[in-house]
Amino acid sequence: MQLISLKSFAEGRSDYTEIRQHENTTSRIALLNGDITVNSRAVEGGVSSRVRRNGVWGLAAGHDMSKDGVERVVSAALDNAEKLGSVAAVGQKGTWPSKPGVDSHDFRTKKDKLSPKEVIDILKEADAYVKEKCPKLISRRVIYAGFNHEKNLVTSDGAESYIFLPRSHIYVVLIAEREDGQPADLFDIVNGGRGEFEDFFMDLSEFKRVTDITYENLMKKCEGVLPEAGTVDCILMPDLAGILAHEAIGHTVEADLVKLGSVAGDNLNKTVASELVTLIDYAHTKDGVTCDVPVYVDDEGVKAEDVTVIDKGILKEFLHNKETAMEMGAEVKGNARGFAYGDEPLIRMRNTAIVPGNSKLDDMIASIDNGYIFQNTGNGQADTTGEFMFGVSMGFEVKGGKLGRAILDTTVTGIAFDMLKTVTMVSGDDAWTSSGFCGKKQMMSVGMGGPAIKCKINVGGQ
Repeated sequence: MQLISLKSFAEGRSDYTEIRQHENTTSRIALLNGDITVNSRAVEGGVSSRVRRNGVWGLAAGHDMSKDGVERVVSAALDNAEKLGSVAAVGQKGTWPSKPGVDSHDFRTKKDKLSPKEVIDILKEADAYVKEKCPKLISRRVIYAGFNHEKNLVTSDGAESYIFLPRSHIYVVLIAEREDGQPADLFDIVNGGRGEFEDFFMDLSEFKRVTDITYENLMKKCEGVLPEAGTVDCILMPDLAGILAHEAIGHTVEADLVKLGSVAGDNLNKTVASELVTLIDYAHTKDGVTCDVPVYVDDEGVKAEDVTVIDKGILKEFLHNKETAMEMGAEVKGNARGFAYGDEPLIRMRNTAIVPGNSKLDDMIASIDNGYIFQNTGNGQADTTGEFMFGVSMGFEVKGGKLGRAILDTTVTGIAFDMLKTVTMVSGDDAWTSSGFCGKKQMMSVGMGGPAIKCKINVGGQ
């Protein structure tokens, strides 16, 4: 993206104004049984502006990223605000928040870039390893997914921000046949995260390690059994604990959904979980390490800070944009983001997870007489009541404190705040992923993960 200076377009304006130059690049290469079935790259970019007048917003956007194009977009946003304000002015209730961030981060690779052919050759090498080491498969897929977003932002209250944030992952998808002739499948994210292809995949040792584990688990799954239905003691490994934190808890505390009646609205400063549970939406850094989806300044120009959603079981904070923070008398901490250049910033999570505790996984397993450990999920859904249902694609029985047979695909369900009150152990280590997108009205890159947690949960089965 050819950067332009936006500061002069925002300075001296009497109405609050945001101007964002924004480009997204999406890459995807997929191999099915060694054949390339997808090889695509898409770039979408442009400029948007929002102007707030008399309590209403004017929004405009365009592909033209020249100075003339920016001027037209800003003028159109002001014109839209004037027109809407003339018929729907609502005024301003409270003091408009201002916490302008000034920051610049560029995470593009420092290594020599590979050619498209070199990338494909590495993926073919990865596929050849799967073919050789996983002989009982009936189908295999190796998929590379890359997503870069680049943003250049200024606001009339003094924010200036630039970020180039790449994200790269490889997935391996394995399918085998059970004795009854039915297929069994398992997929895993091999490695990757914040960075480009060259940062992660020049060496395939991690790919081979994860592929070996995934194949071993798939073979066990082929001999797996259906779980017994009921509410039982379970261990949710980070893959499930992370999606639970995001889907079933995180969305309920987004202030725009709180205004629409989310279950979290009546529970602020109340006990919603075991005292072992602290849940944080990290802005950009955790324990001195940069998160996979770092947000230093959000798309409203707010300096980003961590939000402690749940503190030792007590619901403490919601996630806000400037408008909801003003309405609710809360502090704004940088949770407003737009996915594409023409998207308005919405309240979004960044890197959301339960904080690790002090338990060891072996002790957690030993504490269960009759239950399950759930490792992987491929899908899930939750609503603003906190009710959730997640698919489980890999797990094991726990009998007498020891791992038993693998289980076939199942689901877990519950009410998030009720389930969190049953948490009795939280592991001392955690794991993160940033491979997914949150789909709230518009797509968005997010990080999620956390420790393993022991709880009681409703399990589907026979």
